[in-house]
Amino acid sequence: MERSDFDFRSVTWKPNDTKGSVSASLNSEVPKRPFPFVYDLLSRIVKQQTGKGKIARIERICIVGNGKGMVGLGIGKDAEGHRALDRARGRAVKNMDFVERFEERTIYTEMQAKLGSTRIIMRPRPVGFGLRCNPYMHQIFRACGIKDISAKVWGSRNPINVMHATLRMLQSGHAPILMGDGLGGPGRKLSKGSGIMSQEAVERSRGRRLATLRKTT
Repeated sequence: MERSDFDFRSVTWKPNDTKGSVSASLNSEVPKRPFPFVYDLLSRIVKQQTGKGKIARIERICIVGNGKGMVGLGIGKDAEGHRALDRARGRAVKNMDFVERFEERTIYTEMQAKLGSTRIIMRPRPVGFGLRCNPYMHQIFRACGIKDISAKVWGSRNPINVMHATLRMLQSGHAPILMGDGLGGPGRKLSKGSGIMSQEAVERSRGRRLATLRKTT
């Protein structure tokens, strides 16, 4: 078993430095992931009733974000767990949208929403307050870069409803003015015939800044 380049009598023997790519790969920097915040929030077994019986599949729900305002939710189903997770991550990236943040740490104003029997209220907080909220909302806030906020969930705490309602509030602003209730229902009758609102008032009602779509010449 003795080799020509190995000295059994020397205690301080060291292997010869080869010119291969092993040392170079160890010293090279690890490439950064495009989305550093990837959370697998929920995993469960779902069954589809067919004429041949029930077909069981694994459902995975994933949150993807870059910590700088971009966040998305994805749901994947497959017979294999790792395939379902890959599908969920891919759909989360496709569903990513920007979240407006005040001072890049919290929301602009207090917001509330109701989805099914789940009711959520979010409030902006000062610097250093932290995240005091539902655990599923906590991961969403971390993924989009919100650092100071408090949120309360009333009624049903179904994880899927909580995640969908949270993203609707953050990404599009809840109940835009004269655009219905934000969930597909009609607008309030009291808003009919109301005068034009200022940009600041609309921004406070929606919870995010307005984007200018006019082309500048």
